Amino acid sequence: MVPTSLRPLSVGEILDVSFTLYRRHFTTLATVAVLCSGIPVLLSLYIQAAGGVLQNLPLTLVYYVTFTILSSIATAATVFVVSESYLGRPLEAGEALRRATPLFGRLIVCSLLLAIVVMFGFLCFFFPGVILLCGLLLAFPALVLEPGTSPLAALSRSWWLTRGSRWRMLGLLVTLFILLYVPIIAIAALITLFLPAGGGAQTHDVATLAVVGVLQMLLYPLLYCVLTVAYYDLRVRKEGFDLEVLASTLQPA
Repeated sequence: MVPTSLRPLSVGEILDVSFTLYRRHFTTLATVAVLCSGIPVLLSLYIQAAGGVLQNLPLTLVYYVTFTILSSIATAATVFVVSESYLGRPLEAGEALRRATPLFGRLIVCSLLLAIVVMFGFLCFFFPGVILLCGLLLAFPALVLEPGTSPLAALSRSWWLTRGSRWRMLGLLVTLFILLYVPIIAIAALITLFLPAGGGAQTHDVATLAVVGVLQMLLYPLLYCVLTVAYYDLRVRKEGFDLEVLASTLQPA
């Protein structure tokens, strides 16, 4: 049976479906986030408490390597969980992580290429960077969900899928920024204002880093919920993916 949401969606419907998937599978998504982000968060707290980056350069290097690898695995695992749920096939955290682990190298390369291209666009009077960001963000679900896709092919695939829909992608990104990052910034500011000053600046920094780290750990899967649903929405619009799924369910066993 084809999921009822596997049809062309408006921006509001994409967000609604994404929030629904996030709530429905919060435990699974949170498990992935904690397993992959817990160590980097603890490392960053220790580095900050021990005097900062300049006083702990070797450990800082370990932090960045660990963060890069584990965040890539978390991205792929989250996309797998959301995708399987969206298509009516729930997936456990352990299986999602098992599928995700072999993809971390390609995701790191894809992230680097995306960052270079978008940064170049921002340097060219800013607006080209916005267009590039909106056009290339679906490279992550494309790389994860389309077997054998290279980082360059994933970026090209995202650019093709988003052609004619980049204003919609911009609307999704702006909405997500308002819903996710503005509250995080506000909470960090409140901690700085109301935490007792007796502990010193370092205490403020560690406390702020801890709260922001936990919030990002639990909220970032929502970004990939939105990107995965948007990926399928554009595949439905451009490739008739809903009909493809329906045809596969009607084939004799």
